[in-house]
Parts: sequence; C-alpha cells; structure tokens
Amino acid sequence: MNHSQIDPRAAIDPAAELDEGVSVGPFTVIGADVQIRRGTTIGPHAVINGPTTIGIDNKIFQFASIGEDPQDMKYAGEETRLEIGDRNQIREFTTIHRGTVQDAAVTRIGDDNLLMAYTHVAHDCQLGDHVILANAASLGGHVIIGDYAILGGFCIAHQFCHIGAHSFSSMGSVIKSDVPPYVTVGGHPAKPHGINSEGLRRRGFNEEAIRLIKRAYKLLYKSQLKLDEAVLEIKALAKECPEAGLISDFVGESTRGIIR
Repeated sequence: MNHSQIDPRAAIDPAAELDEGVSVGPFTVIGADVQIRRGTTIGPHAVINGPTTIGIDNKIFQFASIGEDPQDMKYAGEETRLEIGDRNQIREFTTIHRGTVQDAAVTRIGDDNLLMAYTHVAHDCQLGDHVILANAASLGGHVIIGDYAILGGFCIAHQFCHIGAHSFSSMGSVIKSDVPPYVTVGGHPAKPHGINSEGLRRRGFNEEAIRLIKRAYKLLYKSQLKLDEAVLEIKALAKECPEAGLISDFVGESTRGIIR
C-alpha cells in the first residue's frame, strides 16, 4: 500500500487489503474484509464495509456507502459479500448493500458502470457491464440488469425484476415486471414504447439489425399473437438476426412476466 495516497485522517482497518496506487480521501472509513485493487480512488467521507472486493481503476466519490448490511428483516448477521468489478464510477451518496443467504449471498457490480448520485443497489442485485443508473434510481433486492441498460433519474425497480440488455427506462419509471432487451419503457407503471434505436446506433448496431429488432418488438407487442406464439416467431427471426434471440431467450426465462 502506497501510504502517500492514503490521507492520514482516513480510518482503515488493519485487516483491509489495499493495493499500491489506491487513493483514499480524508475521513473515509474502510472496514475489515475489504479488498481494493490498484488505481481505485476513494473520496472523502465514504464508508466501505465487507466482505467486499473492489477491482481496478474505480472512482468512488464522497459520502458513498458501500458493502453495508442488507436492508432485509431476514438478515441475521450471516457472512455475505459484495463484488465490484473494474472502472466503475460510484457517485455521491450512492448505497450498495451486500447479498443475503436467501439468494446467492452476493451482490455484484460488473465493469464500466456509472451509478450517479443517490442511487441505491439493494441486496443480491446483479449488474452487468456499461450500465447507467441516473440520479436517485433505486433497485429493490434481487434485481438483475443486463449490459448497457440505462435507468433514468428516479426510476424504481421492484425486487426480483430483470431488466434486459440495451433497454432504456425513462425518468421516473416504476418497473414492476421484467423489461425485455432493447425495449424503451416509461410511466407509472412502466409500459413499452418501442425499442432503444438511438442507443443501439451509438453502440454500433447496423440498420438492418435495428430493423429486425423492431420487427421482433412488433411481434411481441403489436401482432396480437399469444406470448408463446410471439416467442416462437422471434426464435425463427433469430436465425436471420441473432440479436433478436436475446429477446426470445429473455422472455422464455422470465418468471415475473414482461412489461405489457
């Protein structure tokens, strides 16, 4: 540990493991069973408890609370953990809690995510890579979010919901059911409003793929087909457009039902 980058006013448990190159600001508290890899910067007044592992080149801003006990009445002090990947930005007043033994006992944050100020990631949530949670977006327990999904400011996701890759949830959305990949939703409760075309273009999807994903969306929401019939049609479409297969797989695995 490079002590020149640790402010002397920080309180770090001797059992914590910090790589060289980790920077810690004044009045931050880091507990035992916390591992922080090289290049990660932690601002002032943050609190990090464990068991928690934090990867390389993350930036954690002031007043974040990371790795705290889950807010679950069933939690009885069992050892559970939080795993955070690489190159994430965790902004002011964000709260991320460890898992519970009623699930896999771990909350996971992938790589290259942006968690804006006042966001909340509850126990047992699983975030992929390149996810954006805008200011004050909140996830109930056990929520799973796919890669590149975006939740606008003040979105709320009910516990156990799955939010598909490349989806977009507009500001203030209240998500009570699963959101399929690529779909844009909004409202209270959230309803589908087409696909996230602009986001797909920004990520390099070609126009033909976008056209076929729109077709899959129409099969799912506009065709008057029963859900299982629409899934079969989308599976057939996936032979021409593999990206569409992400939708049929997601819908087939949904346990809460999809937003309709």
